[in-house]
Amino acid sequence: MNRKNLIIAGVIILSAVLLWFIIKKYTPWLIAGLVSPPELILKISDVSEGYPADNLNDTLLRYTGFTISYNEDNEQPAWVTYILTRSEVQSGNEERSENFRPDKNISTESATLKDYSGSGYDRGHMAPAADMKWSPVAMSESFLLSNMSPQEQGFNRGIWSRLEARVRYWAVKNDSILVITGPVLKGINKFIGENNVGVPYYYFKVIADISAPSYKVIAFLLQNQSSSSDIMKYAVTVDSVERITGYDFFPSMQDKAMKERMEKNIYTRLWK
Repeated sequence: MNRKNLIIAGVIILSAVLLWFIIKKYTPWLIAGLVSPPELILKISDVSEGYPADNLNDTLLRYTGFTISYNEDNEQPAWVTYILTRSEVQSGNEERSENFRPDKNISTESATLKDYSGSGYDRGHMAPAADMKWSPVAMSESFLLSNMSPQEQGFNRGIWSRLEARVRYWAVKNDSILVITGPVLKGINKFIGENNVGVPYYYFKVIADISAPSYKVIAFLLQNQSSSSDIMKYAVTVDSVERITGYDFFPSMQDKAMKERMEKNIYTRLWK
């Protein structure tokens, strides 16, 4: 092969490698209908500490590893939010405290152990104990009953647990993620215990990768019942979670056009 043919062959190979790189890196964004670079999708300054905007007069409780918006009408969190990092997941070795107890920071008193006793429902963590292994204080606080919601046993120990494990996997894979999770409190008509703890029909999670350069979001809506289906089957748009809960996620995001586009699409390809 002469020099000219070698040069042509080299150019072809380099072009093919470059094309492969571009397709691998940007095809998911094109499929998702995005034209902006990933870093423009979501910035840490856009999440406003993860607090959804709502019109509820809930009690805001800030703990070591998470923040709770406590809804006294249903005696459980309206939502819980926290940031989970790779180092917290990988270095955490604190054992479960199993120290379930009422939250004395609720002025009108939280749910009690007696409310759940004999109800047939699990005390389902909203901020999972397994996400708080990095701190003995955070672990202990995760067992406050202000962090609990009545969940079907098969749901709590099944698909909900699998989704929580997937969140920890994403924290390791992406370095830092924001988690906003809670029950859907609208439409509740079943209650347990003397304090009338509401039994939700649905639960949600909104997850944002806030580590550069691949900022992205994904949301889930799951019915409070057992399921053996793949978790990704329950991926929904952030918009749909906002409609069913009445919350406005990422209210401080300045680019409203980008916020609208981010919340109306499902980016499962970016999370697989």
